[in-house]
Amino acid sequence: MVVLSDLLILCGRVYPRGSDMQKIKSLMTRQGLKSPPESLSDLGAIESLRVPGKEEFRELREQPSDPQAEQELINSIEQVYFSTDSFDIVRYELEKLPPVLNLQELEEYRDKLKQQQAAVSKKVADLILEKQPAYVKELERVTSLQTGLQLAAVICTNGRRHLNIAKEGFTQASLGLLANQRKRQLLIGLLKSLRTIKTLQRTDVRLSEMLEEEDYPGAIQLCLECQKAASTFKHYSCISELNSKLQDTLEQIEEQLDVALSKICKNFDINHYTKVQQAYRLLGKTQTAMDQLHMHFTQAIHNTVFQVVLGYVELCAGNTDTKFQKLQYKDLCTHVTPDSYIPCLADLCKALWEVMLSYYRTMEWHEKHDNEDTTSASEGSNMMGTEETNFDRGYIKKKLEHGLTRIWQDVQLKVKTYLLGTDLSIFKYDDFIFVLDIISRLMQVGEEFCGSKSEVLQDSIRKQSVNYFKNYHRTRLDELRMFLENETWELCPVKSNFSILQLHEFKFMEQSRSPSVSPSKQPSSTSSKTVTLFEQYCSGGNPFEIQANHKDEETEDVLASNGYESDEQEKSAYQEYDSDSDVPEELKRDYVDEQTGDAPVKSVSRETLKSRKKSDYSLNKVNAPILTNTTLNVIRLVGKYMQMMNILKPIAFDVIHFMSQLFDYYLYAIYTFFGRNDSLESTGLGLSSSRLRTTLNRIQESLIDMEVSADPTATLTAAEERKEKVPSPHLSHLVVLTSGDTLYGLAERVVATESLVFLAEQFEFLQPHLDAVMPAVKKPFLQQFYSQTVSTASELRKPIYWIVAGKAIDYEQMLLLMANVKWDVKEIMSQHNIYVDALLKEFEQFNMRLNEVSKKVRIPLPVSNILWEHCIRLANRTIVEGYANVKKCSNEGRALMQLDFQQFLMKLEKLTDIRPIPDKEFVETYIKAYYLTENDMERWIKEHREYSTKQLINLVNVCLGSHINKKARQKLLSAVDDIDRPKR
Repeated sequence: MVVLSDLLILCGRVYPRGSDMQKIKSLMTRQGLKSPPESLSDLGAIESLRVPGKEEFRELREQPSDPQAEQELINSIEQVYFSTDSFDIVRYELEKLPPVLNLQELEEYRDKLKQQQAAVSKKVADLILEKQPAYVKELERVTSLQTGLQLAAVICTNGRRHLNIAKEGFTQASLGLLANQRKRQLLIGLLKSLRTIKTLQRTDVRLSEMLEEEDYPGAIQLCLECQKAASTFKHYSCISELNSKLQDTLEQIEEQLDVALSKICKNFDINHYTKVQQAYRLLGKTQTAMDQLHMHFTQAIHNTVFQVVLGYVELCAGNTDTKFQKLQYKDLCTHVTPDSYIPCLADLCKALWEVMLSYYRTMEWHEKHDNEDTTSASEGSNMMGTEETNFDRGYIKKKLEHGLTRIWQDVQLKVKTYLLGTDLSIFKYDDFIFVLDIISRLMQVGEEFCGSKSEVLQDSIRKQSVNYFKNYHRTRLDELRMFLENETWELCPVKSNFSILQLHEFKFMEQSRSPSVSPSKQPSSTSSKTVTLFEQYCSGGNPFEIQANHKDEETEDVLASNGYESDEQEKSAYQEYDSDSDVPEELKRDYVDEQTGDAPVKSVSRETLKSRKKSDYSLNKVNAPILTNTTLNVIRLVGKYMQMMNILKPIAFDVIHFMSQLFDYYLYAIYTFFGRNDSLESTGLGLSSSRLRTTLNRIQESLIDMEVSADPTATLTAAEERKEKVPSPHLSHLVVLTSGDTLYGLAERVVATESLVFLAEQFEFLQPHLDAVMPAVKKPFLQQFYSQTVSTASELRKPIYWIVAGKAIDYEQMLLLMANVKWDVKEIMSQHNIYVDALLKEFEQFNMRLNEVSKKVRIPLPVSNILWEHCIRLANRTIVEGYANVKKCSNEGRALMQLDFQQFLMKLEKLTDIRPIPDKEFVETYIKAYYLTENDMERWIKEHREYSTKQLINLVNVCLGSHINKKARQKLLSAVDDIDRPKR
């Protein structure tokens, strides 16, 4: 029982485990005791827990201890002892006892509890000793505080005593003196305020004077100062009325400032605008001012165009009482008469130019002052104000840049509306070109103004221009057909120095001016830096001023009188060059400069020049171009087309396409009149190249209306399909091409063909200019036109002059004469046959007739070379054909053939300078083939496909038949047949 009693007592003394301080507090709280830090003097209250005394503490501290073992003992305390709930520890331990008590186990358990109690007690003792210095220090602080409070009480007592003494020492009279002095100061301040108020009452007069003087910054500065002063005296009742009046005045100033801002839109004045901007800056409304400025520019554009158009409409209407002012601008534009349309358009563009120039100068002003503000801001120190200024500057810059496009769009829409108000097809060509010139200049202004393309104007004017130009071009094609059908192909006398730049229509190229700028406005000196219209007219003038005297200055002197430029030239034309003097260099140049690929490359002898001097130069010593009136008209049309193309580049492709049709139709007409002959291609000489045939077929399919119907009831659909085509022209009945005396119209053929070549040369001259204005995506069309059409003009010479060559010599008569010759002679002959003399006589007559024709028209060297080449080639082929008709031929006969041909060549070389003689090898090779063996002949037949089947068969049957057997001859005939089979 004693052991059990001790156990229960120990259970009541053991502290729970955990944080040491929390363990102690928790255990003492359950026992209703205070924690050690709160009152160390109350430790006696836990006497029932048998807390060790000081001696016991000393003993516990002096005992050797193991901190780890002690901590394990504390940790071994059961968790229930940590509970803050009230529970009976003794009851808890009793309930844990087994039904049968074992003394030894109880003693062991008691010893365990004692160890735990000793560990907890030692821990408590350590904590109490640890906190002892802090407790002593806190106690000293409390004592010091108590002393301070006692001293404060003494000070307060002394203060109250001294205040009572002061109260008794001051009198009422002294306080009254101080009150009067204060009142005096207040009255002085009141007097100053009254004087200021009096001044404020008189400021409205000065403000009115400053507004009349347009000193807006000064007026605003004064008004703001007055408002600031009024706010200082707002406690006076009279000031409230004055403050309201000043506010009204400030609003009035803003209204007048807005009116002044609107004046900038039509006539920019730098001093006026500077004052306005300074005024808005004082108001702190620079952004608002910029918004208002753009509204005024938009309104100015509308009002300007309306007033200009209204003025012309009312002027043309006379005294008719029509309410034009109530009409919309779109409707008003429809009342402009054709006579006043161009002057109105010019004045309209002038007025819009003034508005755009004002905006341009406004931007210049802001750029200049922004730079000045940036420099001054970098020297200042007010960072807040600088940031605000930079923000305003950035806003204004963006607003102005955005306004460029907006204003240009407004201008385009107004001009577009004006253009759509009248059908431009009613104008003549020159007037229409003038309209395009004005619009083109306006588009150049817009491009320089905002750097963007004029899409609105381009689309509008392009549609109208293309429609106008289509109708104009169709009319010109019909006129060209009429000119061609009535053309007699006589020479149009022009001067030797004739150039298309001398024509009115090409003056724009000679002046080398911009397509959009009036020539009178071109700067006199060129510089590396391009001057814009805004820089050029910034100080005065207008790019849309009509130059009335410009056309009067243009003169045209291209025609020669009677084919000569002067009487002296006419006299010199008939000078004789048969003397031993040197041949003029001018003659030599004519034979050299005009050579083409068709002419032989060799020097021209003195004898040839003498024999040809009258042929080539009796009429035109100055080597004037060969062209007709129709050619000149086509060139003028090309010039007009290029004017339109240069003025309005967006339609460049359409214009060049129509220009190509002019050339196509002229080329097709020359071919139809003088070169069409179905028998040409049957010769096998390749007179018409595949490129020429392709070009002619393309022209016929795309441009020529081959189904001209006289039926008036033809369907509209068929008419629409043929709307873009032109009927094929017909040669005038006045042109005779069947007379042998005129060499079958050789003069007309030369004039027609060489005029086409001259026209092609002018197109070649214009190619760089056309290439410069042609859009990049359309340049392949231009290149194709030049490579496949223009370059084929000279190729027409061969088929056209072949017809003359085929009729100028009587080749059939020569065949009859050759048929009468006996070729199976037994002796070698020394005399040639008479057909050679007959053929040479034909050539002499041809030369005489050629000289006769040259008295009418100069025959250039390439033409004469082609004529002689055709005649000689036909003669040589006729000779071969004559040899192919021989029935019998001996070796001596073959020698006679060579003799005849050599005689022909010798005499022919005296008549012509062409070297080598055309088809000379064609004849010689055929004659030499008579001497070939069987094997060589078979190889020769396969290699020479230029001969006809008949000619090859004659070689086999007549010439080789005498010394080869039948089998060999049949083999050669089979080889000939193999060659002829693909031709069938």
